[in-house]
Amino acid sequence: MLIAEDLLLLVLDDEKGTLSSSWVQQALGGAILTELVMAGSAQVVPKSGLTAAKAAAVPGRRPDEPILAAAYDSLAAKPLTAKNAVNNLGKGLHESLAARLCDRNILRRRDDRILGIFPRTTWPAADSTHENGVRAQLVSVLIHGATPDARTGPLVALLSSINFAHKVVDTRPVGAGAVKARAKEIAKGDWAAKGVKDAMDEVTAVMTAVMVSTTAATSVATT
Repeated sequence: MLIAEDLLLLVLDDEKGTLSSSWVQQALGGAILTELVMAGSAQVVPKSGLTAAKAAAVPGRRPDEPILAAAYDSLAAKPLTAKNAVNNLGKGLHESLAARLCDRNILRRRDDRILGIFPRTTWPAADSTHENGVRAQLVSVLIHGATPDARTGPLVALLSSINFAHKVVDTRPVGAGAVKARAKEIAKGDWAAKGVKDAMDEVTAVMTAVMVSTTAATSVATT
């Protein structure tokens, strides 16, 4: 399972099969970029002065996994700024990942129409065993203070970047504020090697900028 697949399961409503966050595209793109860096298939060069952070494929390190291979090919064809990489790699990804999870009987595809006119596809849960296991790991890290591993760390950082970490666990033992703070602490922590941490820092910075700009645009539109 990809980190992006775990992320998608967490932001999908299990019953309705709809997305519970407006920033899923960017978060999934960030997850794929992070996983490429973790595999040694891509690198992120941090921002320097006026030069934006760049994401590029590492020659000769194309992964076998199909989703990651497609992302690698995209970066190999043209290195991108971290912002554009996060946006581009996430385009259409939730549908592709959901279809794969459906093939594994983790999700099920449901096609219907809104108001009987507009077609819509949703992805409710079919078997939540894997998702429940992921949530149990997140409870251990976010509620009980366990040290995140190289997979849970990026997942928590991505959830934190879209202000969603407190929505994937029962916060009653410590409170939502404490869970948010713990997630931010993990996002800044030393759970990964420097190259991965640099990439994760750039991804979360991009996510923060996207959220701020989107929120500002929405506020202007409603005033």
